[in-house]
Amino acid sequence: MHTVIDPALLDPSGPGADLVDLTRTICDIPSVSGDEEALADAIETLLRGCPHLDVVRDGDALVARTNLGRDRRVVVAGHIDTVPIADNLPTRLVGTGDDAVLWGRGTVDMLGGVAVALALAAELGAPGSAPAHDLTWIFYDHEEVDSALNGLGRLARNHPGLLRGDFAILGEPSNAGIEGGCNGTMRVEVRTRGVAAHSARAWTGENAIHAAAPVLGRLAAYEPREVAVDGLVYREGLNAVRIEGGIAGNVIPDACTVEVNYRFAPSRSVEEAEAHLRDVFAGFDVVVTDAAGGARPGLDDPLAAQFVKSVLATTGGVPAPKYGWTDVARFAELGVPAVNFGPGDPLLAHKDDEHLPVAQLAQCRDALRAWLLGG
Repeated sequence: MHTVIDPALLDPSGPGADLVDLTRTICDIPSVSGDEEALADAIETLLRGCPHLDVVRDGDALVARTNLGRDRRVVVAGHIDTVPIADNLPTRLVGTGDDAVLWGRGTVDMLGGVAVALALAAELGAPGSAPAHDLTWIFYDHEEVDSALNGLGRLARNHPGLLRGDFAILGEPSNAGIEGGCNGTMRVEVRTRGVAAHSARAWTGENAIHAAAPVLGRLAAYEPREVAVDGLVYREGLNAVRIEGGIAGNVIPDACTVEVNYRFAPSRSVEEAEAHLRDVFAGFDVVVTDAAGGARPGLDDPLAAQFVKSVLATTGGVPAPKYGWTDVARFAELGVPAVNFGPGDPLLAHKDDEHLPVAQLAQCRDALRAWLLGG
């Protein structure tokens, strides 16, 4: 059965318009990476119901664009996939009014931001609502998995013209503040070798798991950097995230793999990050399995500066760095300045107790709407 989202939730002039209900509806359609089709179908139906938008679908990614003849174009993007569900769906709403909190997978990362974008996509550019810039809305798949599968990357390969713009906003969780740039990320496998033997005669073999002890020792002793980049301070991290070795309870293992994730400041290139890891793990076999460069803040771009000034006049605070990797880096590669701006505490992303103060939904929508209309 095709899942639908009530179009009344998108009508800002109608009694049914409700960002909280829209967010709950989106979150309650499971969309774990690789299983986004049902949510993509529902979003496509909504977008194609908006006459002011030209809609293109590529796999489970959707692009909706206005063509108003404006001098500049702003891109607003967000991913529709989530990490696996952990008994945290369906969503539940606790409390009332501005103190209410919405609990459940995707509320923070990042279907709350998707709901804000959907509501504004339906409104801005429709009769009676004239944005200052042409707008491109992107809803894409496979962000929470290997970068090679990323739906935004696929769009860049298949439809590069659809991603063009003068400025981009990623609806990633930022506590309704602005987070500039992002760290890069790299995963490597550090491999050790041994000689298999019966565990009753261990001295006839060489234990590959034991040989990995120095790898773990170097990780435990490692001191991550804090790096200032264009006025924002990024914290790096180097951690083991998985270890595998052994085939049976009575066999000395002849192979062991420690998977390591490195989060590096945007001042460092992917090549420099790889060189650094090879230095840290000198003497071991190091294989890069996934990598994506970071993005410098870019807050000195004129449109970015306008956006920051407008939003912070409403929300307060100051710009902060984005520690996790986001697709601002992909836009940076395309020469499009980009920032992160969305509801939800990024520290709650991927946690089993993921939850969102619902007041941030309207706060982000209103701040973004005000800038897009007054640009």
